[in-house]
Amino acid sequence: MIPVLIGADDLHGRIAELAADIRSDAGPGTLVHFVCVLKGAFVFLADLLRVVEGPVSCDFLGVASYGAGTMSSGQVKLTKDLDHPLKGRYVVVVEDILDTGHTLMYLQEILAAREPAALRTVCLLSKPSRRQIDVPVDYIGFEIADRFVVGYGLDYDEAYRNLPYIGVIDEEG
Repeated sequence: MIPVLIGADDLHGRIAELAADIRSDAGPGTLVHFVCVLKGAFVFLADLLRVVEGPVSCDFLGVASYGAGTMSSGQVKLTKDLDHPLKGRYVVVVEDILDTGHTLMYLQEILAAREPAALRTVCLLSKPSRRQIDVPVDYIGFEIADRFVVGYGLDYDEAYRNLPYIGVIDEEG
């Protein structure tokens, strides 16, 4: 069994708080368009969508920066673009983990160029000790130490995404 860092109940409780904050900031009647960063954030998005009150929509964007290892390569590659335009929309980028900041900065730059009415970011996890770029984030679920985490959509070489909690693995997997 993978050791638990953040349990399922804690995840769901914090996601409900994030959803309330996002809705409060957007306003009660505003359509919130979530842009999920694949693959790691899809479980987070699913639970977030279920608890955000009011109108929502979503789209998916694929990026890669890890490959098969536990360290970011520093290279960001767009693997899937959005299916719908962002112009004039209230957009919230949904990211699984904020590590060095390179991926999120890249995403914020390319999405801002698409002229949304608002561009916000929610990250389930943040590793401040790994930050190389000071990237703005509007909502953070949990700050964690510099550990390699899996579960709740996050993987190690495509494994462990199905864990209902956030767990910690070592370099050997």
